[in-house]
Amino acid sequence: RYSFLTGTYAFREKNTGIAPPSSPLIIPEDSYTLPDMLKQAGYKTAVVGKWHLGLGSPGVGPQWNDELKPGPREIGFDYSFLLPTTNDRVPQVYVENHRVLNLDPKDPLWVGKKKPSPDHPTGVTHRHTLKMDWSHGHNSTIHNGISRIGFYTGGHAARFRDEDLADKWVEKSKEWIGKNKDNPFFLFFASHDLHVPRIPHERFRGKSGLSYRGDVIVQLDWCVGELVRYLKKEGLEKDTMIVFCSDNGPVGDDGYKDEALEKMGDHQPAGPYSGGKYSVLEGGTRTPFITYWPGTIKPGVSDKMVCTIDFATSLANHLKVAIPKDACLDSLDVMDALLGKKGAKGRSHLVQQDNGRGGNYGYRVGDWKLQRHDSKRKRNVVVTDKLANTPAPRYALFDLSKDVREKKNVAEQNPEVFKRMTDELQKIIDDGRTR
Repeated sequence: RYSFLTGTYAFREKNTGIAPPSSPLIIPEDSYTLPDMLKQAGYKTAVVGKWHLGLGSPGVGPQWNDELKPGPREIGFDYSFLLPTTNDRVPQVYVENHRVLNLDPKDPLWVGKKKPSPDHPTGVTHRHTLKMDWSHGHNSTIHNGISRIGFYTGGHAARFRDEDLADKWVEKSKEWIGKNKDNPFFLFFASHDLHVPRIPHERFRGKSGLSYRGDVIVQLDWCVGELVRYLKKEGLEKDTMIVFCSDNGPVGDDGYKDEALEKMGDHQPAGPYSGGKYSVLEGGTRTPFITYWPGTIKPGVSDKMVCTIDFATSLANHLKVAIPKDACLDSLDVMDALLGKKGAKGRSHLVQQDNGRGGNYGYRVGDWKLQRHDSKRKRNVVVTDKLANTPAPRYALFDLSKDVREKKNVAEQNPEVFKRMTDELQKIIDDGRTR
């Protein structure tokens, strides 16, 4: 999300790993962002759904009972309706623009890192009451029968049901599109699915036959369908480019006992690739990416390398907006590839990153892939197993044209390629930009 909105690799900014509930806004308020650029081009802008980029000033963080700013509206969005953190992190409330929705001042919201009192119920002390058990890490405050990461009290009138999130995102998205359909608009629809806890609405429960993970996939599919149907109803389909993409690869057991591994069977959620979420392997970074624009984009499949980081420059050039030289430092123009044009070129290189811990990078140049693990470990290499760390050399080189699963390190057989790529990656890190 950080690199998508800023056009800059997330490893260039501090605190862009997994933000805690108390995190201030991660994107500096003076940043030039994708929504800033689109507003410059005359677009209305909104974000609806999972945020997890922090709220509030540096050194202060979110003031849950007051105005929650800076936030999305200070970095280019005209409207925001958010799940402020993640659905497994406290607090379970909606934030509309600068305020927690439906918050009763007589029941203030408190969010913290430690138990507010010795008798505060948690997933450890009250495990027998949970409707979905935890497997690792997710055992603090209980809400809706599910224990979370972090602690909070109060704000009872503002709390949501996990089962209702998807409906709320669709409702608010339609509402906003309806108000802005006569203007150019940009909606960042940030679904919480398939993030844990995977709790579908009751009408989707059991629909997939693959338990909770399969059911929330069905729910996400419904969300996309609802938005496409609404655009058709309003006569906007041929004037709207829709992009469907993911910020990371798959994970089975991500903290709750939701039968994801047990029901996976022989399905390979990352396709032919190794790794998933938390990994710089192709399975963790090479994700589904669909562009849809009836009458403009012809159906087809492309093998061009593109990245969510490229939207800022690609759309800016398409809209003839000049991006400041000191902004969107790693965003490249791949618009022809996004539109499926013949002869289009994608990226010549790409730096891949995991969740920001340990200095782990993947570096792609054509079919060559360099892995750099400063932490000397890989995570979630086998998605169909429980989350685990695997020892790894600091550097390894792979030829993806012959080895998409990144099993055979060919650094010794290709010393010139290995040296060139290790030097290039370090230069990219040191230079602070690639655009």
